[in-house]
Amino acid sequence: MLKQVWTTLILPLLGRPSRFQVAALCYRKTGGAPEILLITSRETHRWILPKGWPKAGYDASGMAAEEAWEEAGVKPRHVSPTPIGQYRYDKRLKGGVPVATDVNVFAIEVEALEDHFPEMAERERRWMSPAEAAEAVDEPELKALLRKLPAELSA
Repeated sequence: MLKQVWTTLILPLLGRPSRFQVAALCYRKTGGAPEILLITSRETHRWILPKGWPKAGYDASGMAAEEAWEEAGVKPRHVSPTPIGQYRYDKRLKGGVPVATDVNVFAIEVEALEDHFPEMAERERRWMSPAEAAEAVDEPELKALLRKLPAELSA
């Protein structure tokens, strides 16, 4: 029985290709220093970037802007057309199955935050310095991206 579980359930999970999402690294400059907008995830309430799966009719940066609106109420001033970085994490699908997921991150300069947006009742949002944001998130590659952010935004 153990061999059957390994062969039919566990082994296929290990060989799955990674999935793909896009994320919005929403920022503003206050006194010349950048601040990052993080939101909480719906189920675990961890600090994350707004992110989601690709959808028909959107390019990757447009999808990142759409997720920023739906999950955080962001009205963008400028959306980077190219990703500023990438990270990988284990997305837990329904049933708790972890799936490796690659995330392309797009910088979005925030013009304003709306008070009413689709997921406002499900999430908390908070402005943080890049160092605070790096400490708040769980994913090591995202931590590294947030730590080098001030230099990225200056370039």
